[in-house]
Amino acid sequence: MDRTVSDALRTPAIGQEEPKWASWSDDALLDLPMCGLDVGFKGGFLDQPIAELTRELEGRGLPFRPHFWLSNEWFTPDGVPGIAVPFYLAHPRLAKLEEAQMLEVEGGTTEWCLRILRHEAGHAIENAYQIRRRKTRRHIFGKSSQRYPLYYSPRPYSRSFVRHLDLWYAQSHPDEDFAETFAVWLTPDSLWEERYRGWPVLKKLRYVDGLMKELRGTPPFVTTREEVDALPSLTTTLREHYERKRRYYGIERHLQYDPDLKRLFPTMPSHASKRSAATFLNHFRREVRRKVASWTGEYQYTIDQVLEDMIQRCRELNLRVPVAEDQAKLDFTILLTVHTMNFLRSGRHRVAL
Repeated sequence: MDRTVSDALRTPAIGQEEPKWASWSDDALLDLPMCGLDVGFKGGFLDQPIAELTRELEGRGLPFRPHFWLSNEWFTPDGVPGIAVPFYLAHPRLAKLEEAQMLEVEGGTTEWCLRILRHEAGHAIENAYQIRRRKTRRHIFGKSSQRYPLYYSPRPYSRSFVRHLDLWYAQSHPDEDFAETFAVWLTPDSLWEERYRGWPVLKKLRYVDGLMKELRGTPPFVTTREEVDALPSLTTTLREHYERKRRYYGIERHLQYDPDLKRLFPTMPSHASKRSAATFLNHFRREVRRKVASWTGEYQYTIDQVLEDMIQRCRELNLRVPVAEDQAKLDFTILLTVHTMNFLRSGRHRVAL
């Protein structure tokens, strides 16, 4: 999946007056309370993915339509048949700030945004039709009353869960399992019968398929238009928001890299005149971070912390690059991917929920 920011999100909405903060520096913008952003949906990047989600629900014969509002993050509140969308998708300047602070823009392409919207629509439709109350739903997916963990340790090769969003998100909680299964079912041309043939998770997909057929043409039971933590109500500054967000997606930095780094960037006297490994890694840090995030599904911010540790160790050990740049890039990209995947599989990895 392409995790870069789409051109549509980089372009201001046509015909709308630019807010005064659009030309501010990052430092000035970070001191602005979130309630002072004064942005909306219409005419911008979000129009297309929301319209596509509506078409997909309509194509399935479901009269349910979630309502949307801007907030600090993606979420669907319990009992509310609507979806909160992060503020940074409402304006190119805010997307640029998000990328500067978190190194990526979650949902920053139409495809990526649609994946998240389908997932959140799974939560919203559960609320709209009170699906969690159904005995069969609780039996197949588990109880919604199960406590949400702050972190979870995924099992990447489990066949009891669908794979839709990154980081094996369906494994984090029964409600997320349902939402992810619904998203796979809703996605056009997902070919889920073929893709998951022989997997235990097929039982979940068939349950969702039968349930949605049952709900065709049925008006939602819950119709509240409540907007929880709507952007105009948030008094936290953007600086405080990002400080908290970076702490949340941090990792326990205890991996040992030295043996692999020394093998890749040896310290022999004959290499003393070669390029510094720390300088080399800094030079293509953004490129390798994006590649590994795309392959593993890990957050770029988390991977960047690993990179920072590796660069620091290269600097402290005075490591050098003994081979051609292209070969060194390839070797290091493989090394970083292996470390990331080993950490994911080890059970020591905890994904922030």
